[in-house]
This record gives sequence, structure tokens and C-alpha cells, in this order.
Amino acid sequence: MNKISTTYLKFSLVFLLSLVNNTVSAEESFIPKPPSLNASNYILMDAMSGRVIAESGADERTEPASITKIMTGYVAVDQVNKGYVNLNDEVYISENCWKKGGSKMFIREGTNVLFSDLMKGMVIQSGNDASCAIAEHVAASEEGFVELMQLYAQELGLNNTQFKNVSGWPDPEHFSSARDLAILTQQMITRFPEHYALYKEKYFTYNDIKQRNRNSLLWQDESIDGVKTGHTENAGYCLITSGVRNDTRLIAVTLRSSSEKSRLTDNRRLLDYGFRYFRTKKVLEVNTVLTNEQVWGGEDETVELTASTDLFLTLSPRDFPRVESKIRLNDYLQAPLEVGQVVGSIDLMLDGDSIANVDVVAKSNIAALGFFGRAWSNVKLLTHQFLMEE
Repeated sequence: MNKISTTYLKFSLVFLLSLVNNTVSAEESFIPKPPSLNASNYILMDAMSGRVIAESGADERTEPASITKIMTGYVAVDQVNKGYVNLNDEVYISENCWKKGGSKMFIREGTNVLFSDLMKGMVIQSGNDASCAIAEHVAASEEGFVELMQLYAQELGLNNTQFKNVSGWPDPEHFSSARDLAILTQQMITRFPEHYALYKEKYFTYNDIKQRNRNSLLWQDESIDGVKTGHTENAGYCLITSGVRNDTRLIAVTLRSSSEKSRLTDNRRLLDYGFRYFRTKKVLEVNTVLTNEQVWGGEDETVELTASTDLFLTLSPRDFPRVESKIRLNDYLQAPLEVGQVVGSIDLMLDGDSIANVDVVAKSNIAALGFFGRAWSNVKLLTHQFLMEE
């Protein structure tokens, strides 16, 4: 038995015993196909692992309508975090923003409004006027802010996205895709949890006008805490939702549903399907020792190896016990070694297919022996390699 296969067997036992749900039998899982939806384009993604559970037409470009405001908020809150603007800034409202059509926060020309209130008015009330005021304050003009949106889209790898305005106003050159919008939402939830908390607020009152959040699922399901609706004639009825059940957060994007009712039904069906048949669990953790490996020519004879990053998997609960693992070293380990030095990788496999792969790193520094010690170690290593190849 060679060195690598020994590592495989030893680690697999530890790995399988560490997975939760030991009471679930390790039989093959049987999961039905995703539900039929009215929406022509949709995607269901796990927010932690990024695994796509279901999709249809997810890369097709389509107008995102007011869902655009997720990117407007993403850019704005990042500019706040970078110190370019402040939530307590008093923003002057221009005639241009006051005149914006569509959904409104009902800000008034010539007044000053707190930047934090504009963010609420954009997120909760979907105010086009608020979106405009945010853009003008951050980038001096809506056009300048749109340029920022494009830079952020490129940074996030949104290859099927192009913005022409900050509110989602109809424009044939203003488009995105279900996949891009899911990625954007995932990053917004992960990077800006305090900002994301606005998306679950059901009401916001400004200028003595109380308006409700247009995402009706917030009233229907307590597990849902966002995200955003959108509608234009060309875009149809669009909705992104996210929620948490059993420590699993899912993101559902449905585009081009035919009615307000059907977009709610579409999203609810997707989320129910995902939560019923899938779970997300942390299966590898940084600094948790995976195995000890022999070190040649070092002051210490072995080194502990760990995963380079936490790893989450999204699977059927019945599939977790069937996951196999294998550590592959790049080569025999020779001193000196440094903490965090990549020495190999760990593959997680299900039914013979690789489902995840992360680097394996040294957990500690291993200093090299002196000249004669290294020379003798090299002789022993050469002998070992010769014997292993026999």
C-alpha cells in the first residue's frame, strides 16, 4: 500500500464520522426534478457554498427592472465602507431626482435627506427618486454612478450584465441574467450583512407617507428575509428572495413571470424544493488537523496538515455519509516548510465524481536539519522512493 492511499483510508474514516446526521442511512438519494415554473428564467443557489441547485435559462440576458437597485445599494454601501460617503450625510435633492417617474420615496426638490434614509427608501420602497439621489451624491451624476456599477459588475464576474441607469428604468441595453443576479445577491448578503438587513423591513415612513415592502413573501414565510421585486412590461414580473431554514441559506431568482401572483408562487416553489431536499454543512475547517505526514530532512519528523480554507457542501442529507475524500500530496515533504505552505490538495468525491477540492497546507514551520543531516535524509528518501516504486 503506498503512502497516498494510506492517507486516503485514514482520513476518510475521520471525515465520515465527523459528518452530522449519522442516523441517516447511507443509501443513494432520490431527489425529484425541480418544480415547473411560470418564470422563463430562474436559478436556485446556496448562498454559502455557491452550489446551483436548479436553473433554467440562467445565463440569458433580460431586463432586470427594479432588481437593478440591489447593485445600486451594493455600490453605495461599499462606498460608505471605503469612507467616500457617510450614512449621516445630508443629501441635497435635485430637480432631476425629484422628477423621476415610477415608484417613489416622495423626496422633495431642494430639501436635504439623510443618506441612510435614501438607502431605506430605495430598498424598502423601491424609490427611483431615492436611487437617483444616492447616485448623484456618491458620483456627482447618475452617469458617473453607472460607470461605478459597471466596474463592480466586472469585479464580481457578472459577464451577462450591463447597466444603463440606477433604477432599472426600461432600456434595451440595460440587462442582466438570473445567474449574475444570484451572484450579486450572494455577495451582498455575505459582504454587507447590516445593509442586507434593510431588505427584510416591511414598512418605511418618509414625509408622513408609509409604504410597504413590495416583497409579499416577507408576510407569508418567516424564514424569508429579502430580497427585491421588479416589474416592467419588457421584464415581466421579477423577484429575488432569500431565506434560512435548518442553517441553510438559499437564494431564488425568478425572471419574466407573467403576473405578480405567479412570481410569488415561482419563488416559493423554488425555495420549498431547495429546503426540502438539500442542506448546507461545513465539512472542512481551517486549522482542523486532517492528517500527519512524514517530513524528510526536518528537525521535526512529521507535520500536521490542514485545509487552506473552510469548505461548505450543499447536498441531500442522505448524500453526506457517502462522500469520500482523498489527500493528494504534490511531492514528498522536505524541510524547510512554512506555516500555510501549500503541499497538496484534498478531493471530496460523490459516486466517483469530484464535488469539491481545496488546498492542503502545513500547520506549522518545520526547520531544516544541518548540511550533514539533510544529506543523510536525502539518501534515505532516495532509498524510500526506490523501494516504493518496486
